[in-house]
Amino acid sequence: MKELEAIRQQLARLDDPRVGLAALHGDVTQGRLKILEQLQAGVTGLREENREVRRRQDRMISDLNETRGELRQLLDLVDLLRHFAPPEGTGDTSSKGTRKRETAQPPGPEADYDSSASAERHPPVSTDNDSQGETVENAEHRPQPETGEHQDLALKRAIEAAYQGAGASAGQPAAATSQASADAEDPQVAHGVLLLTAAGVASAKLIAHRDTWEWLTALAVDHSHFRTPPSVEDIKEGRVQTVLSGRSLIALLIELWNTRSTATPLQGDWALAMTTYNRIAAELTDVNGQGETIRIVLDDGLPNETGD
Repeated sequence: MKELEAIRQQLARLDDPRVGLAALHGDVTQGRLKILEQLQAGVTGLREENREVRRRQDRMISDLNETRGELRQLLDLVDLLRHFAPPEGTGDTSSKGTRKRETAQPPGPEADYDSSASAERHPPVSTDNDSQGETVENAEHRPQPETGEHQDLALKRAIEAAYQGAGASAGQPAAATSQASADAEDPQVAHGVLLLTAAGVASAKLIAHRDTWEWLTALAVDHSHFRTPPSVEDIKEGRVQTVLSGRSLIALLIELWNTRSTATPLQGDWALAMTTYNRIAAELTDVNGQGETIRIVLDDGLPNETGD
């Protein structure tokens, strides 16, 4: 009986939650919760790092686009200044020796032919000796190379003229009209007119798939003029609908313009940027000032006007 009592006491200890299977179950549960907490903290940290990496990548892409634009301006300036640079091999000594030879020996027919041919190939360039005998009036009328500020000013005037339709006015001569039409065909002028048109838009409705909308948001989120819409409405079959302001539309057009210029052809970014830019441009071109809301649809399965 004593042995049975001792066995009964030992079995009674198993009901204590601090020992036996109950204690093991509690330890396993606590360990699982700790592991889940650590995994959640690690995943949150990785998400934040991924977002930061994407922000830095977008900033780097923006900086590269700006650098590429500056390099293009420098190349245009170099091409412009190349016409005013003296040809190689000309200088003070060579010009003096040429003048002495010309005074010592009269040129023959072959020399006249060579000089005329060289004059056609290379335009006459003024040297230092020639500039000493140049008058102030001639120096004032000499064409000066255009700088970056002059190019920007000329581009602004061409965009304003194309936006206001000054080239199509009846009071201008034919030369001014042809120049304005030529400026309107310039891609930069057309892009500037598009930005001015977007600046006059109060709101534009955008319909696209959620994946496309996320790509557009990530593309323009770092631009100073882009503002995230207050609401994005889910519609059927994964599509979303939102409203963009004219300011956000300007930022989106600028980023799409830069992306389609810098993205690799036949790649996803290039295709998305080209299609979205052309859709927005088509809608802004048809603006008639009748107070209608601009409707940009990135879905060829939807008609132009629906009751959604």
